[in-house]
Amino acid sequence: MAAFVFSVMVVFSSPGSTYAASFDLGAKSAILVDANTGKVLFSKEPDLTLPPASMTKMMTEYLVLEAIEKGTISWDTTTQISDYPYSISANPSFSGVGLKQNHDYTVRELYEAMAINSDNATTIALAELVAGSEKDFVDMMNKKAKEMGLPDYQFVNSTGLSNKDLGENRPKGTEADATNLLSARSTAMLAYHLINDYPESLEVTSVTTTKFDGQTIQNWNWMLPNMPGYLKQFGYDGVDGLKTGFTDLAGYCFTGTAERDGQRLISVVMKTDSKEARFQETAKLFNYGFQQFSTKELYPAGYQVKDQSELKVTKGKEDQVEVETKSALKTMVKNGEEKQYSVKYHFDKDKLTKDGKITAPVKKGDKVGTAELVYKGDEKYTNLLSGKPQKTTVDLVTTSSVEKANWFMLALGGIGDFFSDVFTGAVDTVKGWF
Repeated sequence: MAAFVFSVMVVFSSPGSTYAASFDLGAKSAILVDANTGKVLFSKEPDLTLPPASMTKMMTEYLVLEAIEKGTISWDTTTQISDYPYSISANPSFSGVGLKQNHDYTVRELYEAMAINSDNATTIALAELVAGSEKDFVDMMNKKAKEMGLPDYQFVNSTGLSNKDLGENRPKGTEADATNLLSARSTAMLAYHLINDYPESLEVTSVTTTKFDGQTIQNWNWMLPNMPGYLKQFGYDGVDGLKTGFTDLAGYCFTGTAERDGQRLISVVMKTDSKEARFQETAKLFNYGFQQFSTKELYPAGYQVKDQSELKVTKGKEDQVEVETKSALKTMVKNGEEKQYSVKYHFDKDKLTKDGKITAPVKKGDKVGTAELVYKGDEKYTNLLSGKPQKTTVDLVTTSSVEKANWFMLALGGIGDFFSDVFTGAVDTVKGWF
């Protein structure tokens, strides 16, 4: 099983961590990310591995949606409940939706109960449907985590429960006392892939209440707008997901996502003190993100760096061609940092001669390299997916065409070069006499 696991008691700082001045966050570990670019806006011990509890179900959601996309199953596919998920559903300590045996449930019904009400038994039923057994599904979870490039993960079941809670039902090949483990960074990466690869997942996670088998089930995400009664006070404008979690070992955790004015954020808080605290701390992160950052166009399409806008041409009717950015350079910018960005050209060496010229013919719009947005401020902005400094680039293209010179002009040029070399050599020889 591919996994990178550290003791849940170890605390260390990541070199990519960013901390806001006077920002007090009541969570053991946390991260805030721009869902569009993957730019990390804030982090606190983001690489500390902890039990994610029911946030594990985001991976199950992903694999179910992937199976639907591949045509292996559909939303209307029906399945019945085996003894294992039935025993979990019948156990009052798991407070499930009360599944019945010898009854057909659609994938949509089971998925909604899992994503909205965080039901464990419906999660297991879906895992069995997709993979044949929860053991094989766990193998799929770990394989997908590796494909996604999650840096810290261990999946031992589909639900996020501790294996000791599952008893003899735990997936074969996993330890009796094992638990799922993720870092805040890995959890955010999982959420990033879920909502970007399958944005339709938000149509379900944004539902406050729904009907399941004749009963009303409620979303545990209290930050959704229009939550009923007492929960309304936790509502946050723009929130439409994503997943809560709680076990005695994990504490209270939450992966949230919110969108305002086309700007979407993903947040993760792990090991907070209470049900309420996980949402209160998430609100702090969202407030910081939406109030301190905005997506800005720093350089428009067609931008040219002064004194670097021309590229020499060889074997062409013209000696040079201008270059410019094909599209605008945009990024999430912190208030007051607009002037901390500049543009740097990176020419494609494979398209240039050894002396840095482009060979005709050249077409208008030919890509000759990239233009990179370079940050020179004091913050340490990293990319969630790469773990490296945030990098924003666009294509660098030619602004016009340059035809290839005819053979006569090329010949004249060659003769000129010949006599130029002869003259230069003669001058050097004469200078050598003295």
